[in-house]
This record gives sequence, C-alpha cells and structure tokens, in this order.
Amino acid sequence: MRNQPSIPTREVIIIGGGLAGLSAAIYLARAQRDTLVIDSGHSMAVWEPDVQNYLGFPGGIAGEELLRRGQDQARRYGAELVEDQIDAATLHDGRFTLTGKKASYQSRRLLLATGIYHIPPEIEGVEECIGHSMFFCKDCDGYRVRGKTIFIYGWNNEAVEYALAMLHYSPAVAVATDGRASKWDAAHDQWLREYAIPVYAARILRLKYCKHQVRSLLLADGQELFLDALFTTRGDIYFNKLATNLGAKLDAAGQIEANHNQATTVPGLYAAGCVTPANCQMIIAAGQGAVAAQAINRDLFEESLATHSLRRFRAQQLTVAG
Repeated sequence: MRNQPSIPTREVIIIGGGLAGLSAAIYLARAQRDTLVIDSGHSMAVWEPDVQNYLGFPGGIAGEELLRRGQDQARRYGAELVEDQIDAATLHDGRFTLTGKKASYQSRRLLLATGIYHIPPEIEGVEECIGHSMFFCKDCDGYRVRGKTIFIYGWNNEAVEYALAMLHYSPAVAVATDGRASKWDAAHDQWLREYAIPVYAARILRLKYCKHQVRSLLLADGQELFLDALFTTRGDIYFNKLATNLGAKLDAAGQIEANHNQATTVPGLYAAGCVTPANCQMIIAAGQGAVAAQAINRDLFEESLATHSLRRFRAQQLTVAG
C-alpha cells in the first residue's frame, strides 16, 4: 500500500477515549507530539455513576464526568479528539493506516486503548441497575455493599472465588447459577460447603428493582430471593480486532500482550488499559496510558536521532538566530 498524500501522517494516534487513552493523550500532547484520539464513545466508564476509588476524589465522581474532565484536559494541551469507529488497520513502511466509518487516518505510532465489554446477565431488569446495585468488579464495589445481602451470578471457579472474597464485606453471600450446571472444580465445591455459601440452581425469570436498586430475583422454581447487590462473573469481550489485523500477539483470553513499556509484539504498536492483561481498574488504565505515552515519546525521540530529523524547533531557532 502506497502512502496516501491526502491523509496527513500524525505522530501518534490513540484509538479509544477512555481513561487509558485520555491519560496517554495528555502526556503526549504535553510532550509536543501531534496527537489524535479516535473514540467511538463506548467507554465502560459511563457505566459507573459513582467512582469511589479514583485518587483525588474523596467524595466520588461519576465516570462520565471523569471522562469529560479528561477530554478537556487533553484538548487544553493540544490533543485532537474525534468521534469515529475504526474498522480496520494496516501497517506498511512504518506507517499505520486506519479505516474508519467516517474517514481514514495515518500515523507513525499507534496506541490501542480499545478496552473491553463486561457481559451483563441476560435477565429482565438488570440493565437498569448496572453501576448502582449490579456490579462487575469486587475490587471496585465490594466496599459499597458492606453488610448487605450479596448474590454472585455465575457457575464457574471465578464465581465461587467472588463469593468467598465477598465474605470480607458481608456474612450474607450466595451464588445463583441461573439454571446452568455448575462448572467449578472439587476444591471450589468444598470451599462452598466449608463456608456454608448457598447455591441456587434454578433459572432466573427476572430481577425486581426500584429506582436502580435490586430487590429480589424471581426463580423458575417459584422462589423469590431478596438481595441488595448482584455481582456477575459472566465474562468479558476484549476489543482486540485491530490488534489481530496488525498481527499483535494475544493471550489465551484475547488480551493484547504488552511489555513493561506497553509495547506490543508489533514495532510501533502499543496497548494500554483493560484490553491488556492488567487488572481492569480505571486508575490502573490511566497509569498504563501514561506509561505508554512516555514510551512512545521516547521511541519517536530516538527515531529522530537515528534519522537526523530532530529539527522541528531547532530549525526555527537557527533561522531566527541567522
């Protein structure tokens, strides 16, 4: 594929405008890098109405507001943000070419901060409670359900481990398998018995709720189970299509493998945030974005030294001096 003169070549393009992408954009823009963020508008942060564990917000902050502030901060330093959905990516002669629904783009370095999608239970009433009383992450939200009646939705080892971990927060913990046969192993089954954690195997017909707060689960066997919080371990979908397009290595779960600098196995391609094997926390994603940005900035600097092209400001200075 030949260079398309109609497409400007940016120094860095970031795909994904969540916490990882915005953090990287802030660092790169402040490093005077020509930075473009392409965002499809589907960050999981918007599912969090009250983020309580992000440093610097002792009273909590809505995920949507945290994103808005990050966008404002990135723009303040010169990063450009556009809304588009990238469908394909190629790499040729050290240039990444991206094909979006609205336009095509090109860059010398590419950061994938495409994130994941937490799969919610397919139960009537769940969607209205996401982020309020139906959660995906015990590390994020275990604290807010202290002393309450907690149900874990799932049927594998992870579901059992979630239930066991929740005993740190509440003595009232149970597992609901929604009609699925349990797939946890003998050791996990023994732990359930040891800690007397009840398991409800009947199919869930629907979830009763009031103003985003779960009230009960109605089961096909006629039982109504009352609860205050529901955690799901149904799994995640990793948005790794572009990494696959470019030949980056993935792990068994589909996460993009990256080294300590967030560099992937493809030269010039980086990944940060929940699409990597990192613990999927907002503050960790933001930290990874910063790490990736600094590595990209160093990478471009070293390339400019090797190609004798460090002239962006020096040429200006010499012209003035002359």
